[in-house]
Amino acid sequence: MAVGRLRVEAVDIVRGIAMILMALDHTRDFLGATDISPTDLAKTTVPLFFTRWITHFCAPIFFLLTGTSAYLSRRGRSTGQLSRYLLTRGLWLMFLDVTWFHFSLQFNFEYHVILLNVLWALGWAMVVLAALIHLPLPAIATVGVLLIAGHNLLDPIRAANPLWSILHVQNFILSTPEYAILVAYPLIPWVGVTAAGYSLGVIYDWPTERRRPFLLWSGLLVTGAFVVIRAANVYGDPTPWAPQHTGGFTAVSFLNTTKYPPSLLFLLMTIGPALVLLRLVDGRTAPWLSPVATIGKVPMFYFLLHIPLIHLVAVMVCYALYGNAHWMFETPSIRQYPVAFPPGWGLSLPAVYLFWFCIVLALYPLCRWFAAVKRRSGSPWLSYV
Repeated sequence: MAVGRLRVEAVDIVRGIAMILMALDHTRDFLGATDISPTDLAKTTVPLFFTRWITHFCAPIFFLLTGTSAYLSRRGRSTGQLSRYLLTRGLWLMFLDVTWFHFSLQFNFEYHVILLNVLWALGWAMVVLAALIHLPLPAIATVGVLLIAGHNLLDPIRAANPLWSILHVQNFILSTPEYAILVAYPLIPWVGVTAAGYSLGVIYDWPTERRRPFLLWSGLLVTGAFVVIRAANVYGDPTPWAPQHTGGFTAVSFLNTTKYPPSLLFLLMTIGPALVLLRLVDGRTAPWLSPVATIGKVPMFYFLLHIPLIHLVAVMVCYALYGNAHWMFETPSIRQYPVAFPPGWGLSLPAVYLFWFCIVLALYPLCRWFAAVKRRSGSPWLSYV
């Protein structure tokens, strides 16, 4: 008999929102201007910065709710069965990161430039969680909070050891004229977020009148902690904020926290509002939320499809503008990632938003179909996609 996990509509909705926003970030990566970093205060614009900033919520929500979903999937499983599932799924995600995800980004199998990316980190987070779930829940929560709150204490350590790059510092673990491997998502803080998410899952065993105030007030508390600690400019992010030439850019500086690896302030800034959002959609059944929840029910299926679709759109746009699209199949450099863009490449921000909307619209029917397949089948193998 297939083992199913408890579905919580609010979790699916918030995860669906994160997946939709993630497509905006990747659409901008492929179709937007490549000569301006959205977080470079010397060059960015306020609209470009906030286009990037809103997508900062995606990874923390995805890791947090991966932990929460693991807790919810305990139904019908022993601790040992859940541990084995997390271990095997984590290994599967790491494999997908260096195979399907790599191919989707580059449309080649040259492997000259490899980023160990989000699926790599998510896979490791699940592998570590497979061990942690044997501990009491308060211990798991403590591990999560300590990793989130304390990992910036390790910032002064500048070790060339590849293991340190995997754990804490975004850096190369291999760099030669022929090959480069960059750890884009160092593990320590992301493991902490996943462990905290697993601990959060217990609130869905609580009655509604206890769960909803907890989500609201904990979300406001975490968000308030971000504001207070960021204003102090003492701890929590390697890059302090500073007053700028306009109020808008001062706000940009205040919100411009570090994602690689995610600083304490980055995580407070994103997880706090995510908890409030979980409260706002708790028990909501508005028709317009149904498509969002559908995407949130099949996040990995959506993830595995959206990158090659965006890349394919970029190929077609490139061919339409340049009469050729060979750049879109060539191995990029780290500075020009995910593809080797042609000279002068980059659509306007409104055009990026338009393509993003069309891409999500195209993915929704596929997600609805696959969600129905999973619901009818109940096959445990489908839980790996």
